[in-house]
Amino acid sequence: MAIYDHFAGFYDLAFAPFERRFLGRWRRETLSMLPTNAVILELGSGTGANFEFYPTNKQAVSSELSIEMLSAASKKAGSNMLVQADAQQLPFPDNTFDAAFATLVFCSIPEPPLAFAEILRSVKPGGTVVLLEHVRPPRILGYVFDALSVLTVALIDDHFNRRTANIAAASGLEVLEVRQKAAGAVNLIVCRGP
Repeated sequence: MAIYDHFAGFYDLAFAPFERRFLGRWRRETLSMLPTNAVILELGSGTGANFEFYPTNKQAVSSELSIEMLSAASKKAGSNMLVQADAQQLPFPDNTFDAAFATLVFCSIPEPPLAFAEILRSVKPGGTVVLLEHVRPPRILGYVFDALSVLTVALIDDHFNRRTANIAAASGLEVLEVRQKAAGAVNLIVCRGP
């Protein structure tokens, strides 16, 4: 995705204040929901902001569409396997992973149901799927996010008003828990595969 190739060089610097104030804490909480000693998949690993929070695992695969983001992530990857991949067309066999997760990714996936179908295919039955996503918040703030989304979609193809938990459920995942953050503008969504 060319737009994220342009962001790669300054992404970490731009997000550093948010990581210190709240994103780092939310990332840690999100990844704490994953099983340990498992084979895990990250969708949209970006520059590797989640790597320090990965649980002890048998194998970790970090996928990302942007080659420049992957290049930045390679400096932090450790033993993670980095794979350039579109979340809508994952290059992994069926039932490869025990768990999958994404943070701040589904807002920029063109067709989220396709990505969820790929998760359902590549994660073992009953596997864990955890998401940390900015979403359309409830009440009046939701309308603000609807208006904001018009701009963000046009500029950076980022959908600020998605209802990601609903899309996950409609795609066949069992949504076990939704933890609202930032007045509901960010959700930690814990799911289980069928």
